[in-house]
Amino acid sequence: MFLDFLLKRKKVIALVGESGTGKSFRAKLVAQKYGIELIIDDGLLIRDNRILAGHSAKKEHTFLAAVKAALFDDKAHRDEIARRLQSEKFKRILLLGTSEKMVKKIAARLQLPVPSKIIKIEDISTQEEIDKAIRTRRIEGKHVIPVPSIEVKRSYPNIFYDAIRILKRRIAPKANPENMPAGIGLVPTLHEKSVVRPEYSKHGRLIISETALSQMVIHCVDEYNQNIKIKKLLIKDAEMGYRLVMTIDVPYGTQLGGNIHEMQQYIIDNIERYTGILIEEVNIIIDKITE
Repeated sequence: MFLDFLLKRKKVIALVGESGTGKSFRAKLVAQKYGIELIIDDGLLIRDNRILAGHSAKKEHTFLAAVKAALFDDKAHRDEIARRLQSEKFKRILLLGTSEKMVKKIAARLQLPVPSKIIKIEDISTQEEIDKAIRTRRIEGKHVIPVPSIEVKRSYPNIFYDAIRILKRRIAPKANPENMPAGIGLVPTLHEKSVVRPEYSKHGRLIISETALSQMVIHCVDEYNQNIKIKKLLIKDAEMGYRLVMTIDVPYGTQLGGNIHEMQQYIIDNIERYTGILIEEVNIIIDKITE
C-alpha cells in the first residue's frame, strides 16, 4: 500500500495524437524537455535507451491484439509494468496514446495518477511533419520505437527494419542562455530510434462495411437470445474501432442487469474474435418490455 501511495505522488505527462502522427518519434525530445525519466509507449516501459519491462504491441499479429497490448488489457502484462514502476526511482513519467481517454485508462490500469499535463502532437510538430509521418505509416507500414536498435534487435529481431539517428544540440545544464555567447554551452546529443514493421501491418488493413457489421451484431443477438429484438442499430467510427448503439425490445422476465451485460460482452467477444476489429463500446437502449 505504501508503494502504491508513492506512485500516486508521481507526475504524469501525456503525449497524444492519432496513430501514425509521430508520437514515438518525438517522445525522447519531450522527455528531455520536461525532465521525464520514464516513458510508456505501446506496451513498453522505457528508461533512457533501455526497455525495462513489458512487451511491444508491435509484435502482435493482429491490430486488435496490438491495441489491447498498448492498453495493458492483459492483467499479467500490466502487473509486470506496475511492479517495475514501484521499484524504479523517478519523478515524472510520459504516457503515449491516441487520445486523452486512452492515456487516462493506461494511467488507471498502472496505478498512476491522472495526467497533469497533456501535450498534443500538433503542439510540437508542424502539419507537414505530421502528414509525412502519416504517409510513412500508411504506405510503408513503418512504426517507431524510441530506443536504440540494439535493444529492439535483441528483443524483437523479427520486426526490426532500420535505425534513425538524430543529432540535436541542447544547452548545457550550468550554462546561462541569456548571457551565453553564440555557440558556447551547446552540447550535441545523439538520439537513436528504431524503425519496425509490426506483424499486423504485413498483412494489410482490414475494413468491414456497416452492413456486414450490422449482420454480425444481429446474428450475435439472435444466437444469445432469440426473444430479444433489435429495433434500431447505429454504428459509429471510433478512434481505434467501432461503437455500437442498439435499441431493443426484451421479453418480460429478462434480468436487465445480468443478462443484458452478458449479451454486450458476448457481442464484443464474438465480433472481435472473428473479425479482428475492435469494438470499443456497445450501448444498449431498452425501448419496450414485451409479453
